Amino acid sequence: MATYADNIRTPPRTLTEVEQRRLLKATGEHKAGFRDHVLFSLALGTGLREHELLALDVGDVFDGDKARRRLVLRVFKRSSDSPATQEVVLPDAVRAKLDRFFRWKRSVGESLDRDAPVFVSRRGNRLSARQLREVFHVWQERAGFERRLNFHALRHTACSNLYRRTKDIRVTQRFARHKSILTTSIYAHPSDEDLVRAVLDLPC
Repeated sequence: MATYADNIRTPPRTLTEVEQRRLLKATGEHKAGFRDHVLFSLALGTGLREHELLALDVGDVFDGDKARRRLVLRVFKRSSDSPATQEVVLPDAVRAKLDRFFRWKRSVGESLDRDAPVFVSRRGNRLSARQLREVFHVWQERAGFERRLNFHALRHTACSNLYRRTKDIRVTQRFARHKSILTTSIYAHPSDEDLVRAVLDLPC
């Protein structure tokens, strides 16, 4: 017989608030890190998966020289019985960074054609998943992380952040673009930081 514990999924690995600040600060302090800073910010602000981020073209993200409010995804994790299009909403802070990134791409001569990739390698090709994982690990080291996380942890972090901010599992489900709310429920697990904040003012 299945027990209650059998139905509890292990909470996903996420970046702490300190790690998020360190990662964005480290990439933001280096001119050569601006592409990665924008990419990580976009991941944290939207919860986009690795392949969804790398598939973005200029026309998907920008309307003229300004970042769109909503991105309609051409490439995303599809359900076999739900082929409908998906979209994400961009936070204002991420849109501002993307606007700067557009100007930066123009200044260094990167293609801004509608079908050109948003994130490119040093050779001007679409950034690959392997390259993305490598740069993420490099920036973790530069930011002083004491552990190694995979790139998908940014999606988990984004979804966890939204749930902690709203305490609304339905809003989080829509943000994560999950078909089942049971999948989203993993983000309702309290983090170590949540526990510390909760016990600070306990009467004892």
